[in-house]
Order: sequence, then structure tokens, then C-alpha cells
Amino acid sequence: MEKRKNVTGEEGMKTQAFYGQVELDVIRAMKRPGVFYWIALGASILAFGGGMTLWGYQVLKGMGVAGITHPVGWGVYITNFVFWVGIAHSGTLISAVLFLFRARFRSAFNRIAEAMTVIAVMTAGLFPLIHLGRVWRFYYLLPYPNQRMLWVNFRSPLIWDVFAVSTYLTVSVIFFYVGMVPDFAAARRHFTGIRRRIYSILSLGWEGTTDQWRHYSRLYMFLAAFATPLVVSVHSVVSWDFAMSIVPGWHSTIFAPYFVAGAIFSGTAMVITLTIPMRKVLKLEKYITVDHYEKIAGVLLVTALIVSFSYIVEILMAAYSGNIFEKTVFYYRMTGDYKYFFWLMMFCNVVMPLTLFNRKLRRNIKYLFVFSLFVNIGMWLERFIIIVTSLGREYIPYSWGTYTPSLIEIGITVGSFGMFFTFFLIFSKVLPMLSISEIKEQGVGNETI
Repeated sequence: MEKRKNVTGEEGMKTQAFYGQVELDVIRAMKRPGVFYWIALGASILAFGGGMTLWGYQVLKGMGVAGITHPVGWGVYITNFVFWVGIAHSGTLISAVLFLFRARFRSAFNRIAEAMTVIAVMTAGLFPLIHLGRVWRFYYLLPYPNQRMLWVNFRSPLIWDVFAVSTYLTVSVIFFYVGMVPDFAAARRHFTGIRRRIYSILSLGWEGTTDQWRHYSRLYMFLAAFATPLVVSVHSVVSWDFAMSIVPGWHSTIFAPYFVAGAIFSGTAMVITLTIPMRKVLKLEKYITVDHYEKIAGVLLVTALIVSFSYIVEILMAAYSGNIFEKTVFYYRMTGDYKYFFWLMMFCNVVMPLTLFNRKLRRNIKYLFVFSLFVNIGMWLERFIIIVTSLGREYIPYSWGTYTPSLIEIGITVGSFGMFFTFFLIFSKVLPMLSISEIKEQGVGNETI
């Protein structure tokens, strides 16, 4: 957090000038949307509106318009749920863990990662409702006293999801908001009218006194320490949606750490995807530098290696198990109807990350952007392959089948990305994209951060 220093003379003037410049640069990014911004926002809203329209059509016509059939009862909707939950879980983890380890480069990414978390959780929360079909019956997922004495099955991992995701959303919003309190105080100095009044309310009377900083630092430390194990436990619960079953390819003890590593991997890639164009459009290159990207690419490389190791362990466990059902599922993944998706996933998640051992590529902004897009594609395909191939090749050959997503499902998937980018673009003009207080702390005497 920002620390006040007793500086005088020329050093004090230089420090104050730097503080003022940081505020001006970050606040400027919240003003005057350009043409590119309006084009991107318009496209996102159009995709979001189209997806919601298709969902309304599905509600009217029934789940028959989706491609979900026996034996694949889960399809693109649950794939999207796990994908967005993974994106969400990594955001706060990146911010909280890097804070606890005092990684200075987090100041370039923490605010964006936290915003990404909140928005992705909201996006993920739609898909259980979409998959439910009769969305007006969603309250059956909630444990509440009712006159018919109905109660949820607490032994079901789907109920665990309700508790896990709602708890994570609550903690993420609090962590996100608390980190912005000093920045709201800075923003209120640069705006007038209704925006000034809103930022004044959100800043909670922040004046930057010594007592306020002391209490704020303790609270932020507590929230970071609390959020870190919560993130790990929550995505472990999501993995148990699969691992607690007896479906071949799912019933594995590796799923919890496997899913947590995959979440960090995909979320880190999404942070890179979002920040590279943003830093260029909003002219924040001074605060999100090549050095920052090199360090976060290292995080991406480590998690990629963990994910790659998990793939190898899965395949070897099936091969050495002597279980014909397990071996059939993994053989089907590599040679069956979805083999092209499988090998594309392996290329995106296993082969391409090896290029990050090259320092020049870790510092190549254009390459990292393209690379992050491939990771996003690969991680979505991973969830799709896990779900579809295991359900399509269970125990009895008579019940085997394939699954093909319908245009309705594809449209709703595109709509989910439209929702995510719509809220993210709104965030970029309503809230500070970077942590002003942390940049001030780290940048005293070092204008290049």
C-alpha cells in the first residue's frame, strides 16, 4: 500500500509531481471514450443481446432446440460454466497470492484481474440457469425453509457449487472494492457533478491519514490471506462435479489440483489478452511495461507445465490401471470423433507454452497476445473434451453416442463473451484500471515504474 514519506526540497517536489502524474494518467483513461471503444462496446452489446435473445427462444421452445441428447447430458453450457469459473478463480488468486509474496509487478495487473474475476463469476453463474431449462425453478438449488418441507441434497456436488460460487463472488467483490477505496478518493478530485458525488460516497470518507492507512493495510492483508485458500477450495469443488462420479475419465483424485492449475493458467492468459490492447488504447504503456509481461509470462509457463504434467499423469494412470473403461475413454479422446479438438488442445496447452522458455518471446508483446488467445481456445477445448468424451463413451456400448452443439448453444456461448466484454469495457471507463496507490508506492524515485 502507499506509504507517506517525509521528503523535503527538490526530492519532495519530484515525489509530489510523480504522484500527480500517476493520478492524471490513470484518471485520463476513464475519460473521453474513443471511436475504437464505442465500436468494441457496440459489438459486445450486440453479441450479448443476441445471446440473451437465443436464451429466451430456448426458454419458450424448450431444451430440445439445444444439441443435448442422451448419453451426453452435459454439453457446451457446462463447458462454458467451468471455463468462466476458471477465468474467475484465477483473477483474485493472481492478485492475492502476488500481494502475499510481495511481487511488485502485480500493480500492473491486480485491478484488471480482480475486475475480470467479478465479471467472469457473473457470467459463469448464468450457465447453470441456462442448462436448467426451466429457469423459473432455480430456487430448488437454494436451501431455504418452505411449506412443502423440501430440502436440497447436500451430498450433491452441484449444491456445493451454489455455496462455493456464491461465497467466492461475495469475497471477490469485497476484495475488489476495498482495494479501490483510496483510488476513489483520488478520482473524486478529478471529476465534477454526479460522478464526483458517487466517488465521494464510495471512498467512505477516505483522507489518507496514518490511522486509515494502518487499518486499511491490515484489512487488505487479511482479505488477501482469506481469498487465497478460498480460491483453491472453490475450484476444487468445481472439479468434484466430475471427480465424485464414477464416469470413466472423471473419477480421479488428480482433478482438484489439475483444475486449480488450469484455472490459473487460463486466467493468466485472459489477463494478458485484456491488458495488451488496453494499455495501447488507453496509453498506459508506462505503467504496464515489457518487464511486467515477462514476469507474468513466467507465471503462465509454470502453470502450463503443471497442466501438461496433469495430462501425462491422466493418460498414464488410465494405461496402467488395467481398467478397460478408462483406457477406452482416453483412446477415444485421442482417436475418436473429437480427436482434432484433443490434439489442438494439446498443441495450445502443452506445445506452445514451451516457447516461453525463450526470453525474447516472453518479452514480445505481439507474440504474448497471440499466445494468450491460443491458451484461451485450448482451455475451453479441454473442458469440452473432458465432458463430452467421457459421457459419450461410458460403460455400455449400446448407449454410446456423440454430441454436436446446436446453433442456439453456439449463439449463447458467443453471447457470454459479449456479456463479459461489455461489462469489462464499462468497468474501464467507470473505475480506475490500475491501482493508483500501489503505483505511487512503487514508483517514488523511479518514474519508469
